Amino acid sequence: MSGKRYTDQFKKQIVNLYNNGKPLSEIIKKYGMTRASVYNWINIYNSTGSFKPKDNKSDEQKELDRLQK
Repeated sequence: MSGKRYTDQFKKQIVNLYNNGKPLSEIIKKYGMTRASVYNWINIYNSTGSFKPKDNKSDEQKELDRLQK
């Protein structure tokens, strides 16, 4: 399934499965995705609460973006 785009809602469901104790091996087998993708989603969502790139920027990066505009 490489190159497939997943919705934020789907990614959140996968992260919630993992956070609620579902083994990673079962998740990747059932949904046919890579371990790296799921770990990436888990790390992003658990640290920022969002999958949107604009929400995942540091305050400094947001300020730089604002100044560049």
